[in-house]
Amino acid sequence: MAPIKIALVGIGKIVRDQHLPAIAKNGDYQLIAAASRHGTVDGIDNFKSIEAMLQAVPAIEAVSLCMPPQYRYEAARVALDAGKHVFLEKPPGATLSEVADLEALAASRGLSLFASWHSRYAPAVEAAKSFLASTTIKDVQVIWKEDVRHWHPNQEWIWAAGGLGIFDPGINALSIVTHILPRPLFVTSAVLEFPENRDAPIAASITFTDGQKLPVAAEFDWRQTGKQSWDIVARTAGGEMVLSEGGAKLSIDGKLVHEEPEQEYPMLYRRFAEIVKAGKSDVDLAPLRHVADAFMLGKRKFVEAFHD
Repeated sequence: MAPIKIALVGIGKIVRDQHLPAIAKNGDYQLIAAASRHGTVDGIDNFKSIEAMLQAVPAIEAVSLCMPPQYRYEAARVALDAGKHVFLEKPPGATLSEVADLEALAASRGLSLFASWHSRYAPAVEAAKSFLASTTIKDVQVIWKEDVRHWHPNQEWIWAAGGLGIFDPGINALSIVTHILPRPLFVTSAVLEFPENRDAPIAASITFTDGQKLPVAAEFDWRQTGKQSWDIVARTAGGEMVLSEGGAKLSIDGKLVHEEPEQEYPMLYRRFAEIVKAGKSDVDLAPLRHVADAFMLGKRKFVEAFHD
């Protein structure tokens, strides 16, 4: 089968660090164009807008949308209306209803839509899911704390309404938790901390449960300094499970049982090629739904102003 002619939209840090290397190493793709207000990609045609790109390069078969979530819906709709398959960076949109509309549009056009959750493809996630399926879970703690100044320097969009704030990284944890636990969760309470000069939270404490009253607690914080914390800890009948470093390592009772090199974005693009070839979509909204529920139920706590 001929490679999928793909284009990138929104050329920023995540594209240069992850998307470009993953596409370059995957024979299922041929990168032929890019669109961005500011960035460009060497060796291909570059445009300032997705509209100009699609008009000038009709050979494009799929687009990968990597701009902030507040702008993703309009770009995705333009691409689907033009008959292109669409890869959505996480989170797939600013609202649930936007993504639901895109899913319906893709289905009506016979096109593939992919809501990508890169952390689900971390090396030890499937091993953690298998372990939890084999035992009785007593409780779960999620600790996702990092330094926003390091990971998102001067990125104002993440602090705007729809930018998600701390849930931009926190949704990575939710994408793993919703994948590895055996039953669906729902939010029971939340406290969201908003800097007095920002429209999105800098920290969140959330409690969840499921149909069998499993206690799950999550702590998300963007003010971490020093070592970053991306851990999911489960006390179980088979021992304490720690899925650490964002899903890279799995330990049981302190013993490392699974560790492999990170291949998250290569696996995302492998999955996208699979669904395009199969003529189907992959749109799981559970992580974004939990963010929405946290905002619905959450108590707002205002904290001191944040400055980069």
